[in-house]
Amino acid sequence: MNKRHNRSRATGLLLGYALDRALGDPRRFHPVAGFGRCAAGLERWIYRDSRVAGVVHTSVLVGGCVGLGAAATETARRWGAVGEITLVAASTWAALGGTSLARTGTRMARSLDDGDVAAARALLPSLCGRDPSVLDEAGLARASVESVAENTSDATVGVLFWGATAGVPGILGYRAVNTLDAMIGYRSPRYRRFGWFAARLDDVVNLVPARLTGALTVLLSPAVGGRAPDAIRAWRHDASRHPSPNAGVAEATAAGALGVRLGGRTEYAHGVEIRATLGTGREPTASDIGRAARLSTLVQGAATVASAVLAVAVGQTHVVRRALG
Repeated sequence: MNKRHNRSRATGLLLGYALDRALGDPRRFHPVAGFGRCAAGLERWIYRDSRVAGVVHTSVLVGGCVGLGAAATETARRWGAVGEITLVAASTWAALGGTSLARTGTRMARSLDDGDVAAARALLPSLCGRDPSVLDEAGLARASVESVAENTSDATVGVLFWGATAGVPGILGYRAVNTLDAMIGYRSPRYRRFGWFAARLDDVVNLVPARLTGALTVLLSPAVGGRAPDAIRAWRHDASRHPSPNAGVAEATAAGALGVRLGGRTEYAHGVEIRATLGTGREPTASDIGRAARLSTLVQGAATVASAVLAVAVGQTHVVRRALG
């Protein structure tokens, strides 16, 4: 990777984030939705109640996305810097979901503020896979805050980190892994074995992004009325108690930053999980969803700048290695 390539990658990441901020998710022909349909079709053909079948399913889909990204990158480079920037920007915009996440969180807060529980329940599936019919206002508020916190890492920071370090193949591969985890990574009877590899792979690719999200949440907590020491304390004491090694970091630091308490009884379509408590504050309310959405937006912006810097740094490292080699 030469200096032009790493500058193009950084510029493309910034432009892709700007497109997401201005336009949100693509309204029609969303690439992630198309990938989901392909994944579901392959699942119908290849499904077996075994880890081996799940490994094959995930490897084919993720490998295909990485390969597609590599081929597209080679083609774009023939068009020079403009081609590279355009491809990175388009891929970043298609893979990001941070603006829609924050907007949905804000809409949820307004629905609960208005006392419209029915509208809030109808909106919850846009945030997470829990059963809204069994949740009251307090349950909807907690589920929303937890989802906004976790998806800040999944929907934005992870995309940007892998875009900075691995370009378009990293963006497409990361989004493929994350989407498969959302589709088959549950501990339900159907997916306990088949979805095992997708869930473990998602844990691996999110190790760094989740911790970057946690660090930025700590730094930016005063902007939403929180205290950095409270966010650090929740991270140190509570994150490891979450069943996910990555969601625990994002949710615990958000709980500390917002001064709320997350975790507890969590109902999914496949069953009930009793989660450990994250944070030592009060139960979240509708206003805390709005604060979580604002915090998410701030973290996304900071992560974009950090990722652009990282993209340049990665490129410079390649240049130095080549010179020394």
